[in-house]
Amino acid sequence: MKIIAFVGMPASGKSEAARIAAAMGIPVINMGDVIRREVLSRGLEPNDSNTGMVATDLRKYEGMDAVAVRCVSQIKETGSELVVVDGVRGIAEVECFRQEFGKGFVLISIYAPIEIRFCRVQKRARSDDMNSIEGLRHRDERELGWGMGEAIEASNVEIENNSTLDTFKKDVVDVLSNYSGADPVQ
Repeated sequence: MKIIAFVGMPASGKSEAARIAAAMGIPVINMGDVIRREVLSRGLEPNDSNTGMVATDLRKYEGMDAVAVRCVSQIKETGSELVVVDGVRGIAEVECFRQEFGKGFVLISIYAPIEIRFCRVQKRARSDDMNSIEGLRHRDERELGWGMGEAIEASNVEIENNSTLDTFKKDVVDVLSNYSGADPVQ
């Protein structure tokens, strides 16, 4: 089994890369969905404050790899030999996946400058997004506290996402095709 996971700061392009993978026919597991489900199961409003609190809480009480642990069974349940994971947030999650999947685990980091990321946050208007660049910086700090920086450093390859969507799509397809052997999207 091969697992290709995306890591990067908030709004760097991880979910867009996952959509590209899905268009290539690759099953996608979204780590953020684990947090969002937990927020809803606790009866909380799905905003940035609550999702951040729940994510921190899970890591505090279940371990820094808590979200990855919850995703392993979902990955296996796909029955696919190739799965993309959207949203690695820390080095403990990388270690969990590497322990579980060995050499079949590939980590791709996605980079975009904060100004570009904040413009994307404003356009996507998700309920758990922040409404100021200071809020994005705060979220960056929170996620860096979970080991995000170390996870990014542990990646096998980096994709820069600071140009057009078409350029990014081509770069993602090229990297996914290289690591997966999957046919590129036309």
